[in-house]
Parts: sequence; structure tokens; C-alpha cells
Amino acid sequence: MASAPATVVATSSETVTRILTAAEALFAEHGFDAVSMNAIAERAGVSKANVFHHFNTKQDLYLAVIRAACHDASQHLDDLGNDDAPMAERFEGFARAHLTSLLEHEQVARLTLRELLGEDPHRGQALAEQVYGEKFARFVAILRAGQNSGELRADIDPAAVATLLIGANVFFFEAREVLRHFPEISFARQPDRYSELLTEILLRGILPSDSSPSSSARKRS
Repeated sequence: MASAPATVVATSSETVTRILTAAEALFAEHGFDAVSMNAIAERAGVSKANVFHHFNTKQDLYLAVIRAACHDASQHLDDLGNDDAPMAERFEGFARAHLTSLLEHEQVARLTLRELLGEDPHRGQALAEQVYGEKFARFVAILRAGQNSGELRADIDPAAVATLLIGANVFFFEAREVLRHFPEISFARQPDRYSELLTEILLRGILPSDSSPSSSARKRS
């Protein structure tokens, strides 16, 4: 009798995993609106009632899929927030890990981007408030701590830095097949090299080390 509860828990956990896996694949292939709970149940090999036993609505299931897909992001933020290494080193490591995660989990990445770039403002708000907002705020807070410690410039908006890094990685993820045909681009097949170049620019800029935007403007005038 003592072993029965453990068996029930294990079976329930396996069922949830199957439902999440099926839902992730279908949402990525067809988008939220085109996927029914019947289709998810069929793909998972469970009854529709079983799906609703674990998830009250399709929206709840969708958000659970997105949260599960963000597991890597949480680990990357943990590494970025670990202050045992210099901020510049941690920042480059985060940029590389974020891009690697996009490339290695393409189906999940496309699911995420499909919804982030979609036209449903309510779902976008739900994603911002219940999934991505907390992670982005944490990223910004870590950058701000780097500013407070003097490792990063204090006169730069950390939210802009976070947006630029994420946006640049998403562009590389989406455009890499086209970029490979540009002869000037030597890093299209080298995501680690791209991350190195990107973080170098974000951390040090494109002006010579003895220049500033104001001094360059004066020279032009």
C-alpha cells in the first residue's frame, strides 16, 4: 500500500510530460489558434479529459509549454548573476549560451517567436506578465548591479543593452541561412564567433578607445 502513491505521481508526471511535448510540437507547427485540445490529446496519446484534468484551458497549457521552454534561460541568468567571475566574461558567456539555446532548441524558439511577434495583444500581455517579464527584469537587474559595481558604464540604460543583445541573437537565429551567402560575413557558420564579436561591440562600442561621441562630433564640425 505504501508504494501506491509514488506510482500515481510518476504516472501523472509522465502524462504531463507527454501532453507538454505534444502541445509544444503542435503550437510550434500551427500556432495557438489552429491547435485544438483534441489534437493535443491525440498527439500525446491520452484522452481529452486527461488533458483538461491537468490544464484547465488551452491558454493554461500554452503558458505551461512556454514556461518549460524557458528552463534554459533561467539557468543562463543564474550563471550571469554569479559574481565570482568578471562581468565582461559572464556577459559574453550569457550571450553565447542564449544563442546556443535558440539554435539547439529551434522548435521551441520558433514557437516563442511566433507568439511574441503575433498580433494578439492579449496573449502578448500574458507572455510579458506571466513568463518573460520576470526574466527580462532579472537580466536588467544583473546589468544594473554591474553598473553599480563599476564594471559597466553607469550612463547606459541596462534595458536597452538587454534588448540589443536578445534582438541581435534572434536576428542571427532567423537570418543565418541568408547570412551564409554574404561574402563579407565570415561568422555565419560560427555562432560562437558571432557572440564574441557581438559582446565586444556591446561592451566596448565601435569608437576608438580615446574617443567619445561628443569629441567625434566636435571633430566633424
